[in-house]
Amino acid sequence: MSAQSLFDRLPELLKWIREAVAAHRSQARPVKDCGFSRLPDYYSDEVLNSARVVTLPRVPVPPLTAMGITEFPEFERGDFRGITYLDTYFVREGLEKEESLHFHELVHIVQWAHLGPERFLQSYVHGYSLAGGYRDNPLESIAFDLQTRFEQTIDRFSVEPVVRQDLDDLPARIRKGEFQRA
Repeated sequence: MSAQSLFDRLPELLKWIREAVAAHRSQARPVKDCGFSRLPDYYSDEVLNSARVVTLPRVPVPPLTAMGITEFPEFERGDFRGITYLDTYFVREGLEKEESLHFHELVHIVQWAHLGPERFLQSYVHGYSLAGGYRDNPLESIAFDLQTRFEQTIDRFSVEPVVRQDLDDLPARIRKGEFQRA
C-alpha cells in the first residue's frame, strides 16, 4: 500500500478510535482520581482533570488489517501495557498502580492535544514506518525518554512544554536521520 493510500485510510482509523473511546466512556475516570503522588508535579491540573483512564484485561488495538492497513501486523498483534487515544488511555489490568506507565501515557495525551487527531495519526504512522517499529517511533521515543527521566530523577519539570517543544523540533530531527532504521 502506498503512503498516500495508507493516509487515505486514517479517517476510518480515527472513526474506530472515537468509537472505542465512546464505548468505554462509562468506565473511564479522570487521572486525578487515581491518587498518584508524583504526577501533579509534572502535569497541569488541566491535563490531570481532562485525561481519562480505563483499565481492561487487554488494551484495545484497532483491527488494522480489516481496515485494509496491512503494513503493521506486529502492532495489531501487540499486547501493550497501555495505549492512548485522544483524551483517554487504556492500561492492562494489574498495571493500574504503575505511576510510570501513567506518566508515559499522559505524554501521548499531550501529543494528541498538541498535534490534533489527524496530525497525531499521520505522525505516528509515518514514524512507525520510518523507525521500523513501535519502540523507535519518534512519538514513542519522546514518551520513553521522558518516562526514563521521570523514573530516574526526582527533579520536577513541566512535561507539557517539553513535549510541545519536542514535537515542534521533530521534523528537523527526522531530517537529520535520528529515527532511521538501524
